[in-house]
Amino acid sequence: MQKTFYIHTYGCQMNVHESEQLAGMLSKRGFIPTDKPENCDIMVFNTCCVRETAETKILGNLGIAKKMKENKPDMIIAVCGCMAQKEGNAQMLKKRCPFINIIFGTHNLSQFGEYLDSFDNKRIIDIWDKEKEIVENIPVLRSSGVNGWVNIMYGCNNFCSYCIVPYVRGRERSRDPKQIISEVKNLVNEGYKEITLLGQNVNSYGAGSDTNFASLLSSLAEIDGKFRLKFMTSHPKDLSEDVVKVIASSEKLADYIHLPVQAGSDRILSMMNRKYTQKQYLDTIDMIRKYIPHVGLSSDIMVGFPTETEEDYLETEKVVKTVGFNNLFTFIYSRRSGTPADKMEQIPYAIKQARIKRLIDLQFEIGNKQASDCVGKTFEVICEEWKDGIAKGKSSCEKAITFESKDNVYGKFVNVEITKSKNNQLIGKIKE
Repeated sequence: MQKTFYIHTYGCQMNVHESEQLAGMLSKRGFIPTDKPENCDIMVFNTCCVRETAETKILGNLGIAKKMKENKPDMIIAVCGCMAQKEGNAQMLKKRCPFINIIFGTHNLSQFGEYLDSFDNKRIIDIWDKEKEIVENIPVLRSSGVNGWVNIMYGCNNFCSYCIVPYVRGRERSRDPKQIISEVKNLVNEGYKEITLLGQNVNSYGAGSDTNFASLLSSLAEIDGKFRLKFMTSHPKDLSEDVVKVIASSEKLADYIHLPVQAGSDRILSMMNRKYTQKQYLDTIDMIRKYIPHVGLSSDIMVGFPTETEEDYLETEKVVKTVGFNNLFTFIYSRRSGTPADKMEQIPYAIKQARIKRLIDLQFEIGNKQASDCVGKTFEVICEEWKDGIAKGKSSCEKAITFESKDNVYGKFVNVEITKSKNNQLIGKIKE
């Protein structure tokens, strides 16, 4: 009987893609994926530690995995990723979870296959304290036939005061543009319709070399074939006019930019070490809309940062109202040990909860108005799901649309006219 694996993935899109690489290394060794974790031969936890809730959830699910292993003693359990990389966590997992067989961090993901090959029932714990050269040609078993993820760089040099990422992902380093172009070409040839370039801060791609993000986008836009290209995540201080001009000039680049503002108060932005002001952020938004009037904009915002006052919070609301984001990812500030913000004066959790609710309600109103304004308009949509005549997909400006189709249009571009909106949801029909 063929051996199986199950991967738990937590966190960002980069983790999603790295789980595809873990799956690729397992597949290369003859394992096949299963949707029944209790029966698998290898269970992998690809972890996140950006927020405390993620770590709590992971530890809870490890407890469930322990019970599964009691029923299947030869099951191999591996833990990797950001939580494993975080200082002190490998030793914590070693003591707290003796049933874990393999522990490794973010810098040595490519070694997973070797750990499997050498495993002889003795625990393997291997955490590299520093990033090394980027390893290319890692096998990939992709989770979608439509959406392809492509890492273009790793690490972060920004050191926002609340963020653990630079400590667990290392310094910025960029992939060779030839490797990226080759990977995207292969994905297009394999039929992928939407390709997302990934990095903690894609706008600093190529720093210190003779290339940059704008030139990479230009090169990728020249690839033959019908596909859509987007990227995440951008840092507002680094998004250049050249990048926006490239997006505006190419039909292959999505009219969508995810630009995390995090907060609206200049005082809080300074404490966060974000290196821009509210005005600079809003000026960047104006610049984007100058070149791409119908751009889809999304953002990350956290409430409850240390010392945040009501006046600070209202500045965040001001930004949300001024910009009119298509989508907003909202979070309550989560303390992370080892970051400067952890040592700052914290505010009561009840205040954080009240503010996040107000922000969510505000964005719902904005989104509802935007959705109703879309009725009667037509969008080119990539179908990402189709079942029993109901299809779902996204437009170039990242509008999620549900529509009927008697034909299976999965993985195809279709023109959809919006017929109604309900609770921020767009519903349409194929326009013949």
